[in-house]
Amino acid sequence: MNATLKSPAPLVLASASPRRLALLAQAGVTPDRVDPCDIDESPLPGETPRMAALRLATLKARAGAARHPGAFILGADTVVAVERRMLGKPATVEEARAMLQRLSGRGHHVLTAVTVIAPDGRVARRLAEARVKMKRLTDAEITALLASDEWRGAAGGYRIQGLAGAHITNLIGSYTAVVGLPLFETMGLLRGLGYAPA
Repeated sequence: MNATLKSPAPLVLASASPRRLALLAQAGVTPDRVDPCDIDESPLPGETPRMAALRLATLKARAGAARHPGAFILGADTVVAVERRMLGKPATVEEARAMLQRLSGRGHHVLTAVTVIAPDGRVARRLAEARVKMKRLTDAEITALLASDEWRGAAGGYRIQGLAGAHITNLIGSYTAVVGLPLFETMGLLRGLGYAPA
């Protein structure tokens, strides 16, 4: 009978997102600690959406590693992009409305980067991408989405697993990346660095 493998080091999720925690649970992983890292998420001049997502996920993971030496650290960041224009997390309902109007009837990309830092300092990163198409939204539909408050803390001002899911006409790529954590890529990174959930 094979003994169950258990990682010698704890896993820290450097994110406040309940969706990332729920996705990890879906894959059978429960972090030993959740410790979100507050960083400046503003894009740098000339930075592409892909570069921004990878940089921010790595910054979050490195901040977590500094606070939790000897642990596995998982950081992630999601960027929504219409062409090369990045849509971050709206700060106000007016910003959320403007984002939904921009996404209405158009395709956009959702990019989620994941960075895992091992207890010995090794770093591994992956980027998952999905192309999402939203139907043309009526003013009433936008108002209903805003009234739900699901826009708060959501890149692009919507959550595909919430009310906005009823307005998505097409998705090519990783669904879990759109929710906030690409599970296939994340589990591959964790296993590759030696993390074995109990």
